[in-house]
Amino acid sequence: MSPKTPETPLLDRLEAGPWPSFVSGLKRLAGAEDKPYAGMMKHLLGQLERSYQTKRGYWKGGTVGVIGYGGGVIPRFSELRTADGKPEFPEAAEFHTLRVMPPPGMHYTTEALRRICDVWEQYGSGLIALHGQSGDIMLQGCASRNVQPCFDAMNELGYDLGGAGPAVRTAMSCVGHARCEQSCYDEIRAHTRIINAFLDDMHRPALPYKFKFKFSGCPNDCMNAIQRSDMAVIGTWRDDIQIDQAEARSYVGTHGRQAVIDNVVSRCPTRCMSLEDDGAIAIDNRNCVRCMHCINVMTRALSPGRDRGVTILLGGKRTLKIGDLFGTVIVPFMKLETAEDFARLQELAQKIIDFFAENALEHERTGEMIERIGFASFLEAIGLKPDPCMVLHPRTNPYVRTDGWDEEADRWHARRGAHGTEGAR
Repeated sequence: MSPKTPETPLLDRLEAGPWPSFVSGLKRLAGAEDKPYAGMMKHLLGQLERSYQTKRGYWKGGTVGVIGYGGGVIPRFSELRTADGKPEFPEAAEFHTLRVMPPPGMHYTTEALRRICDVWEQYGSGLIALHGQSGDIMLQGCASRNVQPCFDAMNELGYDLGGAGPAVRTAMSCVGHARCEQSCYDEIRAHTRIINAFLDDMHRPALPYKFKFKFSGCPNDCMNAIQRSDMAVIGTWRDDIQIDQAEARSYVGTHGRQAVIDNVVSRCPTRCMSLEDDGAIAIDNRNCVRCMHCINVMTRALSPGRDRGVTILLGGKRTLKIGDLFGTVIVPFMKLETAEDFARLQELAQKIIDFFAENALEHERTGEMIERIGFASFLEAIGLKPDPCMVLHPRTNPYVRTDGWDEEADRWHARRGAHGTEGAR
């Protein structure tokens, strides 16, 4: 029989506001008396209420996994105990999370989603998160005895566990080519190629810390790749923005000149746009920084150029040792169309992963490793040449002395000749 629902006065207050509350969702699952997870969710509410009372978390880690895998399951055991040492909330004493890899581009049929839900209702809590910054299907709340059979059932549906621990993590890609007219490369093909190549590094954690790939089809970066991934592959173009002047004039006629000036032209970060007297759009493409604002607003009139490819950035992450970091450009432009192009992308990723595995400190992300060893040393190690597009930010001081540059260059070449590459590094 399902246990009694505990009193939750503090959690109840979270339902009083104007916005939907996660507490209501938990209560709905706890109230499904015909489901096997009702008792687990009732005791989860009890433990959560206790945390709100004491302002402490009561989950600890441990070891839970499936056969043949070193990652993909996040163990959670309750620390709350009665006086005789038994779990205070036994139905939720084990509340593990299975991280399941989604399909690239997060494409599902309704039938596929229903099958996932059926498996999770049988073995877990019914609580699913689609998708956090981890990229995974987060199946939250599973007892130890059910972890292996739940994985086996998901595997029969064609799903695999994602990354956890110091490993390559689950990658993310936007819907891209399938539905988005701004897409500049085949994100799903790139995503699939990279993850298949590094599947062992995902399932068997052996890196200094986690490493994330994310694939966004255009500079809108819907996957937050620049901020949240170690290696970001962002679609871009290197020729002129395509302009349909008839559509541009139609847009101006519908919305008015002032609205276009206020909401499009004046919001260009480099002021490279102008509106002609006849309603045509003029763009100084040499100064375009691909911010996508004008294209997003005037979608029929403006679109990315035809010479499309990707920009690759490295080192993005949230707060850890040295604070938040955006990715730094390591490849300003790369075509990504042919099999050879995708092979080069995989080769570059392999060099970066290998260097990271050998040179990063424990619990250090790629961005922090590069900050520690120096960007020039990193580029030399993975075989990339410095490029002006790799600048971290514009100069804040325009004054540069050039006297003495020739003498310094001679000394540098002399050192390089005397000590070799390693001495010059």
